[in-house]
Amino acid sequence: MFEEKKILCGASQYEQLFYFNPEFDSLPKTIKEELKILCVLYTEDVGGILRLEFEEDGSLHLTVESKEDDYLFDEIGSVLKIKQIQREKRELLESLEMYYKVFFLQEAEV
Repeated sequence: MFEEKKILCGASQYEQLFYFNPEFDSLPKTIKEELKILCVLYTEDVGGILRLEFEEDGSLHLTVESKEDDYLFDEIGSVLKIKQIQREKRELLESLEMYYKVFFLQEAEV
């Protein structure tokens, strides 16, 4: 059965690491670099963990979590930063959704 969510990439301020799912290696290098910058800058700015995840229907979501005892995590800043990313990177995020729907869900028309 199809997984509910498929992680595209993510970054953790706690572990100081960036993860990129190798299933998406066919994406252009410039896109991968832009995603890395986006994720790492987010976690450096507000903390916590950021993941870009595809839902079963192909929609892309920015998922944020933080450790319960992380008193430095900026919840308000997180919400504002996610809205900023969604606004400023709208074209990139929509293109990634289309890519996923065509190449992973094999939808002919999106």
